Amino acid sequence: MSIDHTSLIKEVIFNTSRSGGAGGQHVNKVESKVSLHWNPFSSKVITEDQRERLKHKLANRLSKDGFMQLDASDTRSQIKNKEIVIARFLTLIEQALKTEKKRVPTRVPKSEILNRLDRKKRNALKKSSRGKIDLD
Repeated sequence: MSIDHTSLIKEVIFNTSRSGGAGGQHVNKVESKVSLHWNPFSSKVITEDQRERLKHKLANRLSKDGFMQLDASDTRSQIKNKEIVIARFLTLIEQALKTEKKRVPTRVPKSEILNRLDRKKRNALKKSSRGKIDLD
């Protein structure tokens, strides 16, 4: 199940703020940090099933009021930070909505079982030969 990325980005709220780190005076006067806020519970793009999956998978990323927040202050450019945070957001959503394949357990081959039992017998014989020898 794929989601329309453009419709999803239209539901997102962007905020900018001054970011810390290297940059000197530039950091103090330019709002280059970009914060992305999105509420999956009021989204019209995702289905109810996808909403439940996101609620379960992204529980540690959702605030008490149901918003998900991502920040990017990697570069000194607000536009690049916005692109970075959008890319992070989309990959996070895609990974959370990806369904894992059910694991099919494989049967242990009979040769492996016999090899293991043979190793156990040899190991037991080796250890029993380390005991005291009765000379009588």
